[in-house]
Amino acid sequence: MSPDVDLTVPGPVPHGLRARLLGLDYRLFEMAADRHWPGAEGVLPRLSRSANHGVLWFSTAAAMAAIRTPRARRAAVRGLASLSLASLTINTLGKRSVRRPRPVLDPVPLVRQLKRQPITTSFPSGHAASAAAFAAGVALESPAWGAALAPVAFSVAMSRIYTGAHFPSDVLAGAALGAGAAFAVRGLVPTRAQVGPRGRPRAVVPAAAGGDGLVVVANQGSGTAERVRALRDVLPWAEVVECEPDDVGGELAKAAARARILGVCGGDGTVNAAAATALRHGLPLAVLPGGTLNHFAQDLGIEDTYGLARAVRRGQAVRVDVGRFRSGDREGVFLNTLSLGVYPELVREREHWSHRIGGWPAGVLGAWRVLRADRHPLEVELGGATHPLWLLFVGNCVYHRLGLTPGRRLDLADGLLDVRLVHGGRRPALELLAAALAAPLTRSPAHASVRVDRLALTGVTPGTLLAYDGEVTEVQGELTLEKQPRALTVYRPLHRF
Repeated sequence: MSPDVDLTVPGPVPHGLRARLLGLDYRLFEMAADRHWPGAEGVLPRLSRSANHGVLWFSTAAAMAAIRTPRARRAAVRGLASLSLASLTINTLGKRSVRRPRPVLDPVPLVRQLKRQPITTSFPSGHAASAAAFAAGVALESPAWGAALAPVAFSVAMSRIYTGAHFPSDVLAGAALGAGAAFAVRGLVPTRAQVGPRGRPRAVVPAAAGGDGLVVVANQGSGTAERVRALRDVLPWAEVVECEPDDVGGELAKAAARARILGVCGGDGTVNAAAATALRHGLPLAVLPGGTLNHFAQDLGIEDTYGLARAVRRGQAVRVDVGRFRSGDREGVFLNTLSLGVYPELVREREHWSHRIGGWPAGVLGAWRVLRADRHPLEVELGGATHPLWLLFVGNCVYHRLGLTPGRRLDLADGLLDVRLVHGGRRPALELLAAALAAPLTRSPAHASVRVDRLALTGVTPGTLLAYDGEVTEVQGELTLEKQPRALTVYRPLHRF
């Protein structure tokens, strides 16, 4: 008999339906103990031990992340988040609410029994909960990975009955709790399938089976070497031009003169330059993300080389909106966002420090330096009135926030500019924090928002910094923003994620 079994646990004697259910539970446990499971003696006990403390699932997540595909990494993170929530629920509520003794091990052959018997209460099964949570979390993000892990998760759950560690009802309850945890995590952080972009309006573009006619300009400053190698493998006839950041504009112009399809590999600033070139030459654009953030590629639905190659081979593309700005003799386009106020200063600080300490640390340092400085809000004339602002944000199409996820665009051809203002106050940090916390609201004392197709700003001091798609320039006078609906044709695979 197991040393952790307490046969003297007080409690009411079960009767009625509960008694019948418990009796069925015991009979199923004894049937499983009496049954011969071919080949299981050398596998299930080891598999059960490997899942102790989630070691099996953490190792699996590490292996998935090592594959370095965005979907596999997202699936691994979602699986671990689901597992963590399930474990927290089991340890704080499940085990303490139902103090059920572990099964008596007399019917279980000695060769099956675990060398170290668990000492916690039996209901529900933590191993089954972790297995179901991890596998379900992975499956919600990547059905293919979920299908591969389902047999392993099922085997871990069954091993708890096989080794005599749990009754069948313990395992069923644990598995249900684990699956519930995965769906709860999805409610907080939607999957890519839930926030994937709409595949419209479709465009007629050339299909290039091997990449013939495609000329890709790759910005080496964005760390594109790995993506370029993969692109050459899947589209061997494509021409790839690798260049330094200062040469991107010139190489894009040369590529457009000989390309049937203009391609680009780099971050949002590089993609912005390629989009402007494609618009001037009337060419479809193929975008391969290669920078740090890649907002446009993500909202478009392009994650990796294989997704882009599939779209190019099949001739699948959509038309997307473009934002355009003019100020004095300066004009340009933006695919993601344009902003005035503290954010352009943050971008400039980040660029100053990024080559020394890296992108993310530079962003944190830049934000700290900008927000702590003694400054005055930006003065802008809107609708005949002057407004002090800490930040003016303009999005090319409407940004949505689902659950705890950052803002994303679900439609890249909605014909709208998403304009958001953070009102000026005593200190920018406090006002910006208040606006961020109130972001899901349409109105708050800290910020306001409106959706239009054109915006004119006057009274902006010449020399004020303006950021667009991660690039920074200076305002020269009246600033006009307008939409170019469905102006740019971009390759993307036409399926849901």
